[in-house]
Amino acid sequence: MRALSTGQKSIAVLLLVVLTRLLLLPLYPLMDTTEARYGEMARLMVETGNWITPLFDYDVPFWGKPPLHTWMSAASIVLLGVSEFAVRFPHWIAAMLTLAVVAVFANKQRLPVLPSLIILASTAVFIVSAGAVMTDMALTLGLTMAMVGFFLCWQGEVRWGYFGFIGLAIGLLAKGPVALVIFAIGTGLWLLWQYGVFRPWKLLWQRTPLVSGLLLMLIIALPWYVLAENATPGFLNYFIVGEHWSRFVDSGWQGDLYGSAHDQTRGTIWLYFLGAALPWSAFLPQALYKIYVEAPKHSDKQLNSNDSALASYLICWMIAPMVLFTLAGNILPAYVLPGIPALALLITFAWRGSLVPHLHKVAIAIAALLMIAVAVIHFGSGKDKSERWLLQQRTEMLPTYYLDKRPFSARFYSAGKAKEIISLAEVNHNDTRYYLVVHNSKIELGVEDCEKVANNKDRGLLYCSRSSSVLSKP
Repeated sequence: MRALSTGQKSIAVLLLVVLTRLLLLPLYPLMDTTEARYGEMARLMVETGNWITPLFDYDVPFWGKPPLHTWMSAASIVLLGVSEFAVRFPHWIAAMLTLAVVAVFANKQRLPVLPSLIILASTAVFIVSAGAVMTDMALTLGLTMAMVGFFLCWQGEVRWGYFGFIGLAIGLLAKGPVALVIFAIGTGLWLLWQYGVFRPWKLLWQRTPLVSGLLLMLIIALPWYVLAENATPGFLNYFIVGEHWSRFVDSGWQGDLYGSAHDQTRGTIWLYFLGAALPWSAFLPQALYKIYVEAPKHSDKQLNSNDSALASYLICWMIAPMVLFTLAGNILPAYVLPGIPALALLITFAWRGSLVPHLHKVAIAIAALLMIAVAVIHFGSGKDKSERWLLQQRTEMLPTYYLDKRPFSARFYSAGKAKEIISLAEVNHNDTRYYLVVHNSKIELGVEDCEKVANNKDRGLLYCSRSSSVLSKP
């Protein structure tokens, strides 16, 4: 049998990584809190028919994020029904579109396309986010379009400038003004690096369609913001001031309506980047050495002006999210994701004349690790991180009550029918038989007229035949 060429091997490895991610989408439950929360919001959007304001709960608007990620999952539910695959699939599609944009950019910059895509697709934060119900992949798609569009426009292809502004509109609908800030940091740092303080502003007017591009961006994104404020007055103040200022500058911010602010040591975002960008962040020091130390030693590899501009642009694009969140305490590892496409392109740039060391082996290993992780979740830890397994232990279609706390996954997997109660007195008096979910510590105290069916690490499912149903005194 004829041996596969390097290009054929690269295609096979890329397909292995992206199709593995696709096939794993339905094999593990939506886990609390992020995935289950956004999955439930999409389910609620379809159930209520409210496509303007995402709902945190029935009649409770969610002002924390714009609706693009909810629209994506909700549209998929309409087409495919309510399932893990349905709510995750659009985010995998967004990842594939991001890969497509990177492929076009790599081709135009005469960089090896397949190695760029393999590195991006197998980076830890990218491969996880490609199948996760979150805001981050939609934001990354929009910012990738924006960064690619800007650079190609700067090189003289003006139509790509409009492509970039469409990307910014997607970012505004995916996560809000933070998309504009990350874009401004990435492009602004590069302009200062290349042209100094004063020259870039004149060049911006000459090389980019600023006015018409901004108008296009606003035509796409602004109507939803107006409709959302009219539907639930107060949204803009909370979203712009609270979510885009107070959340990041005040680690103890008490205004969060949907949880609690994180409090990480300032600068932690850089450590998150090193971990989230594995395994390829380990290649970054060598890549920078090859570009800026090794190449100048060889006249035939000396960077020309175009290559130098591209390398510096990729660096600025890559670090833009970290620069923004360096002084923020309320951060998550996924915040580095918009810079990961640039990391992939930068590593490929450094090894243009040869294959990145162990490229195929490393990518296959990442796919294998993902399969192992999903298997562990499916057969073990998943029942402790989601209520799917616990609710599946019900053998009858009876009312189900959660005492004290009802996780988002309980709402999703019960189609919103599981009710949260503060005391057993709130159980409907007509429900003579029902299921009760309580914290394991309360099972130990004993619940009269109830018997345990199953339990996970935190909560137990009880079958109750009502007579008095009062928690026993210890």
